[in-house]
Amino acid sequence: MRQHYFLIILCLLLPLGSWAQESQAISGTVQTEAGTPLPGATVFIKGTYTGGSSNEEGQFQVKADFSKGPLVLSVSFVGFETQELPISAPDNALIVTLRPSAMLDQVVVAASRVEESIGQVPVTVEKLNQRQVEQITTPDLVAGLARFKGIDISSSSMLSTSFSTRGFNSSRSERVIQLADYMDTSIPSLSSNFGNLLGTPILDIASVEIVHGPASALYGANAFNGVLLTNSKDPFKDQGLTVRLRGGNRSLLDGQLRYAQKFGERVAFKLAGSATMADDFIADNESATSNLIEPNNNAMGSNLGYDAVSRYGDIGNTFGASGGALNGKTVFLPGYTEAALIAGDDKTHSYKVAPSLSVLLTNSIKATADYKYTNATTTYQSASRYRFVNSGAHQGRIQVEGRNWFVRGFTTRDYSGQRDPSSDGSYNLGFLGAFLQTRLVPNTYAGQPGQPAQLPFANNYFQVYARNYNQEFARNGSNADAAALFARTEANRLSPQLKPGEADFNDARNAITHNPTPGQGARVILRSIMNDGSAQYNFKSDIADLTVGGAYRQYLLGSDGSVFEDTKDGDRIPNYEYGAYAQASKTLLDDRLKLAAAGRVDRFKNFGTAFSPRASVVYSLGADKQHNFRASYSRAFRAPTQNDQYIKLDVGRAILLGNVRNGFDGYSVNVLRGASPADAANLYRADKLTLEEVNSYEIGYRAQLAKKLYVDVDYFRNSYNNFIATQNFVGNVDGTRPTPAQLATTNAPGSAVRVIQVAANVDQEVESQGAAITLSYSFSPALILNGNYSYNELSTNDFKAGTQSFFNTPTHKFNVGLDGLLLERKLSYNLNYRWVDAFLYESTFATGTVPVAHTIDAQVGYTLPSLHTTLQVGGTNLLDAQNLQVYGAPSIGRIAYFGLLFDIK
Repeated sequence: MRQHYFLIILCLLLPLGSWAQESQAISGTVQTEAGTPLPGATVFIKGTYTGGSSNEEGQFQVKADFSKGPLVLSVSFVGFETQELPISAPDNALIVTLRPSAMLDQVVVAASRVEESIGQVPVTVEKLNQRQVEQITTPDLVAGLARFKGIDISSSSMLSTSFSTRGFNSSRSERVIQLADYMDTSIPSLSSNFGNLLGTPILDIASVEIVHGPASALYGANAFNGVLLTNSKDPFKDQGLTVRLRGGNRSLLDGQLRYAQKFGERVAFKLAGSATMADDFIADNESATSNLIEPNNNAMGSNLGYDAVSRYGDIGNTFGASGGALNGKTVFLPGYTEAALIAGDDKTHSYKVAPSLSVLLTNSIKATADYKYTNATTTYQSASRYRFVNSGAHQGRIQVEGRNWFVRGFTTRDYSGQRDPSSDGSYNLGFLGAFLQTRLVPNTYAGQPGQPAQLPFANNYFQVYARNYNQEFARNGSNADAAALFARTEANRLSPQLKPGEADFNDARNAITHNPTPGQGARVILRSIMNDGSAQYNFKSDIADLTVGGAYRQYLLGSDGSVFEDTKDGDRIPNYEYGAYAQASKTLLDDRLKLAAAGRVDRFKNFGTAFSPRASVVYSLGADKQHNFRASYSRAFRAPTQNDQYIKLDVGRAILLGNVRNGFDGYSVNVLRGASPADAANLYRADKLTLEEVNSYEIGYRAQLAKKLYVDVDYFRNSYNNFIATQNFVGNVDGTRPTPAQLATTNAPGSAVRVIQVAANVDQEVESQGAAITLSYSFSPALILNGNYSYNELSTNDFKAGTQSFFNTPTHKFNVGLDGLLLERKLSYNLNYRWVDAFLYESTFATGTVPVAHTIDAQVGYTLPSLHTTLQVGGTNLLDAQNLQVYGAPSIGRIAYFGLLFDIK
């Protein structure tokens, strides 16, 4: 693979013939309306890659070829309107004055995969410019998006974050797609993003665009609830050295770097990277796990023990008649906390290196070869809590693009530490706790009347508990509470756990975390590959503008049996999908009416063919088209994740299985609570998975009033069919229904009858609706007041028993913020207050209520122009308020920092 990349890069560097042009110079100065020079403004010949940027005095020089007639000079700077100047001859005394930009002046590409004014975008879109990105105060880019309209954030830990729009949020981001320069940044094995781990380094981001709602018509399956697109800076247009260094509480150290340089007029190189290290947040929720997940759980604090959300290894045993007075009761092992299992390894880090080489094949055709290497240690929540140690991905891309077209291919290969069991690697906290808790350890009775002083005893917590419970129950007049308290005290004393920090515990933990054998160890192996190829062409004509494109994606799933149904050293599991799309748009009535229609056909290995259409209309009113009304209809498809299709993970209380073959027959979990298996109401059937579908209607209004007040409001209604939900039932692992007599062996060692958890389509329509509004008022560049409010509602409440919706979205949330530039743009500041209503959070790991959150983020920067340095101080959740986003994960507390930003153009 490496040899192929070197050969391609070498070919790009070979001479491709001289450019038939006679270059002449255009030069001048870029300044504000007040006459202040603007260093770092980009100045280019429109439609080409010919140009550069202004120096510290705002001066620029561009070589131009006038042999084919007049040219257009495009001049832009963050926060200012782009100016386009017709140039018919060389000019060395140009004065280009840029005015502060209004929101409607923004150009976006994510909504329709072509450049268009944000006023005429047919769907709800949020765009962050370079300055807004650099003002994000969270260690990870994605976590900082919570301050914008309609965006939900789920943080499993400090650096493991996912986002969603319009409901159905989760820590796994399976209903949205996240792209960096149109490359998918998800980890192939998990169908999930770890925040911005595989995304663009912060200092290399030119802009971020978020499309709200379905976008399958242009992006394919899983662009179901939204698209997050980061656009990187072009090394031809943005050159120089930028370095950012920060340090703060929780031992935070953060370094970011970008360096870009042109070599002549045809070759440009850039290197971007980052390194973030800190003390991670650790989950400590002692509440009882929901009965949906642990049907026989006891209440929090029960002396019978209970399965706690943030304890692992607290396995339950339900006693039958042989248990005497415990008949029908469930006793739980004590288990271990997350802090005990991580055993001091509470550091988190994210390292990223991203070199890129671009070559101009002509003045308007560019070839790019780039590579990303990422490495992280973080905690991720899915069916369990996972500690990923030195995990990440390699990603490589080759792309050739022109004015109206592109062809690209990229490959992503993930890893989770080394496959060698002797090296450090990732592990499943649930498995680690269970295997530690049940590990056989020699023990003794001590000082028991009538017992030898030293009696070898194999640790069996349940046997000790049952014997003492029955003895105390008989002695104490059938007092169950007193018997449970006595039995728990004796079981903890006579059959103690391995104690964290002691040699036996450390030895056992080390052995289990390094053992990749399913059923014996907790080691997690990720070694999947995703290959992707795509192309697009834009046709311009008087009849209509037409965009056509297509893509092919291949998955090769590998986990050595630790996640998927593959085996160690066996072949990876192949999967694929491919599709083609087209979009036509037409402007009428003096460009006030814009009509567009798009459609995409996708083919899946396991799910057949699907068609995703979108139709939209935008109408602009006002002398400056400042009032924009939009309406759209979209249908989108969600393909089940790779985990939903091929998972095979035994978590003890249940086994998680993929569902792409013949489906499953079994019984409702109610049969474990005494319900009759002969009752037809308790029979269970799940057909093989099929695609989930959403039909979405949206209307909106976007306006710029008096150049000071910006408003964007939208309303949507979604209707879901073949809704994919997680379901638990009792059945044979081969998919057949066990006999009623076999139910007595459910979850017993060696039994094929298990509590099984699968993803399945729910035979009912699910509906949701919502609205959101953004307001921004610019009193002056020194003071901009902004705010947003979002409303989301799940309209369907009558889900079948045992089914979870995973809506995971607050009904109400809002942000209020201030930002501005003072002292001739030397002093910058921003302040944001965020309020999120309480809501029910459902997942396969834990279900419970996420409480109300109030957080304050702020940042202040002061620039010393002569030193090319900006002093920065800021932080997120400055009051250290409770900030839980994922039930079962830790609250994300205060992170404050001081930093320096060096920027040399």
